[in-house]
Amino acid sequence: MSRFALITGGSKGLGANLVRRFWLDGYSLVVVARSHFNLHSLLEKSPRSNEQSATSLVCDLADASKVTALIETIKASIPRLDVLVNNAAIQGPIGPFYENDLSVWQQTMQVNLLAPVALCQGLIPLMRKPGGASIINLSGGGATGPRENFSAYATAKAGLVRFSETIAEELKTEDIRVNCIAPGAMKTAMLQEVLAKGAVAGKREASLASEVFAKGGASMDRVADLALFLASDVSKRISGKLISAVWDNWEEWPKHLDILSQSDAYTLRRITGRDRGFVWGDK
Repeated sequence: MSRFALITGGSKGLGANLVRRFWLDGYSLVVVARSHFNLHSLLEKSPRSNEQSATSLVCDLADASKVTALIETIKASIPRLDVLVNNAAIQGPIGPFYENDLSVWQQTMQVNLLAPVALCQGLIPLMRKPGGASIINLSGGGATGPRENFSAYATAKAGLVRFSETIAEELKTEDIRVNCIAPGAMKTAMLQEVLAKGAVAGKREASLASEVFAKGGASMDRVADLALFLASDVSKRISGKLISAVWDNWEEWPKHLDILSQSDAYTLRRITGRDRGFVWGDK
């Protein structure tokens, strides 16, 4: 039986790359995008097996009612779901929080956090099948530290990471693992938005965007490699982690699963004074 993967934001950029790579790995696909696109054109140069199928669905994740309808459509369309990749995201308002349009800020939370949450809740029943399943949530800048001028994006992504860690604990007995990927800065339309904002984005962000477009950023193929790793059986005991596609030596992790599963490494946590040698800071 063909394995099924659902990928959101799959019409362009990193999402399109993930779609092609999962297809080449033999998955049948359900690809969600905000507007109509030619999925078969995206896959036309990629070989396929007779068992594979590919379906494109249009959904504006900013509309919660449309997300609800999307979930029902998916449940009626496929017998099981082996991999859920929550990739779709929007940049949201850029600039000081007090100047942000609050309705746009809230829309960013809906697309980047609440829509993935709804998809996880609605589709987990499809993942409760023999053989296990994998949820992969794409994190981003601001999840692990303050990111000035990107309050909506950073807040949503930090929330998505903590949400992933939490449901990873809940799903331990279900053979469903949940992880986040930090992809790194890539040449995408979202980064182009940062570049276009210039000084409003802040000196550091504008400089990073300029450097990425001038010299090249993180590899989309490297992100896809990590996503396929997290979807594979070799990563079955890896769950509740935030993994950098750029900086973490995740290929070696299966050799150290006992240590990794008992550690809080690669998770969000509070740094105490004790952690920094401040003997006066903690009781």
